[in-house]
Amino acid sequence: MRLRILGSAAGGGFPQWNCSCPNCRRLREGTFTGTPRTQAQLAWSAAPGQWTLINASPDLRAQIEATRELWPRDGTRNSPISDVIILSAEVDQALGLLLLREFHSFRVHATASVRKILTEDNSLFGVLARFAGQVCWHDIPLDQPFCAGGARLEVLLLPGSFPGFVSAARIAESNPADAVIGLLISPESGGGTLAFLPGAGSVSDALLERLQACDVVLFDGTFWSDDEPSRIPGVTRTARQMGHLPLSGPGGTLKRLVALQRPRKIFIHINNTNPILDEESVEHRMVRESGWEVATDGMEMTL
Repeated sequence: MRLRILGSAAGGGFPQWNCSCPNCRRLREGTFTGTPRTQAQLAWSAAPGQWTLINASPDLRAQIEATRELWPRDGTRNSPISDVIILSAEVDQALGLLLLREFHSFRVHATASVRKILTEDNSLFGVLARFAGQVCWHDIPLDQPFCAGGARLEVLLLPGSFPGFVSAARIAESNPADAVIGLLISPESGGGTLAFLPGAGSVSDALLERLQACDVVLFDGTFWSDDEPSRIPGVTRTARQMGHLPLSGPGGTLKRLVALQRPRKIFIHINNTNPILDEESVEHRMVRESGWEVATDGMEMTL
């Protein structure tokens, strides 16, 4: 099974359109040792001509155009994208669904609560129901494996909350466990296992044990320090309060996952302010010396 990281940045991408932090400014000026990134997006193919997406980023159209395998074929309107798996109702993970509205049939997998938020509370998503069978929604079971796109998937329950735009009434009737999930992904035909957790505010001992058995771990690399987001104008919360375990500091990812030796370890969903984006930085070197990689757009792997 082939996997491709179509996008590796957090919301807003890198550089972010309205940001002039040192990272974004230097990248635009051509003095930054690092590469631009689009918003986090993973795709896999378990059979020729068939691809599955995890999430649907706002940058999805550009990511499709940058990936020849995702182009339409045979001179007609079609797409090799057959399934999309949505891990939360956050704009960064679901907005790209609206870019797939041009009369293409596919399946969307989401928890029951996320499905209701998108299809019942937001009229914009009506563009995905303009003809019978345009999009078939499938509820993701939290307590048992399910299959999609030639892969066997298992939910990893993560602490988190529904987005701020969700009404209090909808939250009251929803299962809190539906809000944010991660996934274990392995080929149906057998092979390795990949864990995908682009947003993780903490790591329990049980989760750490599950990750230790994986072959590849794509883990939340949003912020370097807990106070990093609070230094962004208009943001008052810490990384942990935003649902992201920082990489550094007491209890941070580098220390919490130091025992994770078996899998290949890759940070994804990296915010534009994170110093690990600078390949000449001390922080980037610390990450690499700790056995971690920093995801880039276009990175591929095989299970």
